[in-house]
Amino acid sequence: MKHLKYILLALVLLSLSCDNNNSKEKESTPVAEPYKLQQTLYHGGDIVTMAGEEPKYVEAVVQREGQIIFTGTKADALARFEGKADLVDLEGRTMLPGFIDGHGHVFNVGLQAVSANLLPAPDGDGNSVEALQQILTDWIAKNQDFINTTGWAIGFGYDDSQLDRYPTKEDLDAISTEIPIIIIHQSGHLSVVNSKGLDLVNYTVETEDPKGGKIRRISGSNEPNGVLEEVAHFMVLLTGVLPNITPELQDDMLVKGQELYASFGYTTAQEGRSTPDGSDTMERAAEKDALLLDIVSYVDILSNRKGADSKYQGKTYTNKYRVGGVKLNLDGSPQGKTAWLSHPYHIVPSGEPKDYHGYESMTDEEAYKHVADAYENNLQIMAHCNGDSAIDQYIKAVKKANTEFGNDDRRTIIIHAQTAREDQLDSFVEEKIWPSFFPMHTFYWGDYHVNSVLGKERAYKISPTNTAYKKGLRFTSHHDAPVALPSSIRVLSATVTRASRSGQIIGPDERVSAYLGLKALTDWAAYQHFEENTKGTIEKGKVADFVILDRNPLKIEPSELQNLYVTETIKEGTTVYKKSMD
Repeated sequence: MKHLKYILLALVLLSLSCDNNNSKEKESTPVAEPYKLQQTLYHGGDIVTMAGEEPKYVEAVVQREGQIIFTGTKADALARFEGKADLVDLEGRTMLPGFIDGHGHVFNVGLQAVSANLLPAPDGDGNSVEALQQILTDWIAKNQDFINTTGWAIGFGYDDSQLDRYPTKEDLDAISTEIPIIIIHQSGHLSVVNSKGLDLVNYTVETEDPKGGKIRRISGSNEPNGVLEEVAHFMVLLTGVLPNITPELQDDMLVKGQELYASFGYTTAQEGRSTPDGSDTMERAAEKDALLLDIVSYVDILSNRKGADSKYQGKTYTNKYRVGGVKLNLDGSPQGKTAWLSHPYHIVPSGEPKDYHGYESMTDEEAYKHVADAYENNLQIMAHCNGDSAIDQYIKAVKKANTEFGNDDRRTIIIHAQTAREDQLDSFVEEKIWPSFFPMHTFYWGDYHVNSVLGKERAYKISPTNTAYKKGLRFTSHHDAPVALPSSIRVLSATVTRASRSGQIIGPDERVSAYLGLKALTDWAAYQHFEENTKGTIEKGKVADFVILDRNPLKIEPSELQNLYVTETIKEGTTVYKKSMD
C-alpha cells in the first residue's frame, strides 16, 4: 500500500506537469478547478492587442491577479472561465494595452497640480498678462496654507507665445511685494520672479549670468527684469523653492501626479529628471507599497548622480518603482528660444544679436564625461536635446562611448530631438540611438514655430516621425508633462495629424498612421524601457495593464482623434481610474 501511495502521487504530479507544458491544449480545454483567484473576463468591444506590424484583434481577454492568462475568442473564453471569472462587457468600447510614458515628469506634474494653473486655452485661461494676474490673485487668496508652508506663491504654465506680451517682475509686483512669487514657463525652462523673490535668491545688478543660463535685464541697465532662463531658473527652483516643500506635500504631489496620469490611460509613468527630493519621495512611496502606477525614474546626472546607485536601480520593479538610468540635459526650449540651434532663430529674442541661435548647457568634453559615466556603469542614459547643435553634441559623445565601451543593447535615448536633421537620423540608426519625439509641439506651438521660432521649412520638419520610421527607426511620442498635460489623446492626435491650434498641418509628410501613433504609446514604449517582455501588448503572460477608450482610434477619422476620451484605466487587473459618466 505504501508503494501504491507513492505511485499514485507520481501520476498526479506527472499529470500536472503535462498540463503546464501543453499550453495550446490547455487554452482550448475547460479548467476544472473552482474559482478561487481574482479573474476577470473582458469582452464585447474592440480589443486591439498592438502586437505585430498590423492591427490584430481578439474577442476576449482574461486576467488573473494582474496577469493576462488568456486571449482569444469569446466562445473559448466562456467555455473555460464562465462561472469562474467576473464578466466585464466593454459595451462597444475599445481596449488597448495601458499607455507607457515615453518621457514625462510625474513628480513635477504634482507640483503643477498644486500650483496656480496659468496654462492658456484649451488647458486653462492664461491668455493675457492681466489674466495671469487675476489667476494668481485668486490662487493666493485660497492657498495661504501652501504659501505659509513653502514661503512662495507658485504659478505654472505661462506661455508667452499665447500672451499679449512677456510678463516681468513688475507684473508680479502688482500682485504682491510681500510674498515671493514665481511663475514657471510651460516649457519648464524659464520663469518670472517678482522683486521679493529676486531678493531672496540674491539676484541683483551685480549677479553675473550663470554658465548655461541667463538673467534677463531691464533694457539699458543691468537690473534683472525678473525673467530667468535655464540654469538661472533651475537654481531658483533647486535652492529657493523646492527645499521648502515638506515631505508631506511632496507625497501629496506624487499622488496627484499619478492620478492625473491614470486619467489619461497611463499605467507606466516616468520621472524623467529626478532631483534628490523627487527620488526620496518615490522611494518613500515604494517602501510603503503606496504607488498607484509603475514609475520608472531617470535621475538627473548633475544634481542627483548618487540616486543612480539606489537599491531600486535596475530593470525590475519593486513595489511598482525602479530607477531606469540617468538623464542629461544639453540645451533648452525651442518655444522659449533657448534651444541650441545650428542656425539663428527665425525671429531672435529682443536684445539678442541677429545670429542668436540659443546656447549649450555644457562643453563637448563635459557631455562625453557624463555619457561615458553611464556607459561604464551600464546605466541607460537619456539626453534632452531640442536643437540640432545639441543633437550633434550628443551623437558625438555617444559615438565615442560606443567605440570605447561597446553598444550591446544599451537603448541609448534622445529626448525630444525636435529639430533632428535627416543626416542625424542616419546617425541614430548607426549609433543605435532611440528617439522619443515630442509631436505635441505641432499643436501647441506649431504656428509659433512657423512664424517666429524656426520658419516654415524647419518647422515642418519638427519631430520627424515618418522620416525616422522609413529609415527603420522605432520611436516613442511623449507629452513631457508638466510642459503640457499628460494627455495620451493629445499625443496621439498630434502624432497622427500634426494639426496646429489654427488648423495648419505642420509638416504633412511627417504624419504617421493611427496604428503607428498607438505603437509609440504602447509596444515601442515598452521596448524603450526594456519592458517588452512584460508590457506594451495584450498577450498571454504579460501584465494586465489596460486602457479603455470610448471609441476605436483605428476606426475614426484622424481629425476625431482629439475628441477621444479614456473611460477606464486598469493597472494589473485593478481599476485605478474610471470616468464619471454623470
